[in-house]
Amino acid sequence: MRQENKMLLDLHTHSTASDGTYSPEKLVLEAAKKQLKYLSLTDHDTIDGLSQITSVPDELIFINGVEISAEFPKTLHILGYGFDPNQAELNSTLKELQDFRLNRNKKMIGNMKTFGFDITLEELEKEAGGELIGRPHFAHLFARKGYVSCYQEAFDKYLDKGKPLYLNKKRLPPQKAIELLRNAGGIPVIAHPYQTRLVNDELEELIVELTDFGLMGIEVFYSQHTPEQIRFYKYLADKYGLLITAGSDFHGSTKPDIELGMNVEDELLQPFLQKAIK
Repeated sequence: MRQENKMLLDLHTHSTASDGTYSPEKLVLEAAKKQLKYLSLTDHDTIDGLSQITSVPDELIFINGVEISAEFPKTLHILGYGFDPNQAELNSTLKELQDFRLNRNKKMIGNMKTFGFDITLEELEKEAGGELIGRPHFAHLFARKGYVSCYQEAFDKYLDKGKPLYLNKKRLPPQKAIELLRNAGGIPVIAHPYQTRLVNDELEELIVELTDFGLMGIEVFYSQHTPEQIRFYKYLADKYGLLITAGSDFHGSTKPDIELGMNVEDELLQPFLQKAIK
C-alpha cells in the first residue's frame, strides 16, 4: 500500500520472455493487484515480452525496460528504460544475443549427454512455449524426467554459475550497452551495483568510467541491498548527478524470496520517472 511520502513500484522485473515464471501479462495484473504505481519489465537481453502486454490497468504506469549483460570480471548489468522498442539497432543487437543463446543451449544439450541426461531442443521449445529458452526450462525438464528430485536441485547441482552444465552467455562491452540504449532514446542505469564485487573507491571509479560512457542512473534501492549499500549508492548518485531507481529483481517462483514491489521515497524517484515517462 502507498504510504505517506512513499510509493509502491518495481522497475526491475523478469517474465517468461527470459528467466521469470510469470508471463508479461500476468506480471502486469499482479502489479495492479498489489497496487503498484509504476512497473517496468526488464528481461535479460530481450524486449520480446513488451509486445505481449496488450493492456495496462489505468492505475498502473508501465515503462519499457530491458536488462543487458555487460562484459566484466564479475557481474555487470545495465538496465535500460523508456527507449523506443522499434529502434533498429537495439532490435538487431538483442537478436544477436538471442541467437548466441540458442547456440549455447545446443551446446548445453550436448554436454548433458555426458551426465546421461536425454533432453532435446524440441522438448525445451515445448517447455518454453514460444518464449526465449533459459535455464529455468532446463531445470523443469530435469525435474520432470527424474534427473533431479526438484527444480531447485537442478540449479544447485548443474545449472548455477560455476556448476558442471553452466555455460556463459554473450555479453556486450559496457560502453556498447550504454550507447545502444542511449541511441534508442533510453536511460541506462547500472543494476544492483553490489554484484560487481567492487566497493568504495573501486566502485566509484567504475561509476565514473560508466558515466563517461553515458550512464544516467544507479539502482540504489534493490531487494538485496543493505542499508549501508543504499546510503553509499545514493551518495554516488548525488555526487555524479545520476538518477535513482528502485527494483526488486522479481522472477516469480525461481526466486521465491523476492516479492514484487518496493516502497520508496517518492521524491527520490521523481527525477527518473519524469525522464522515463514520455
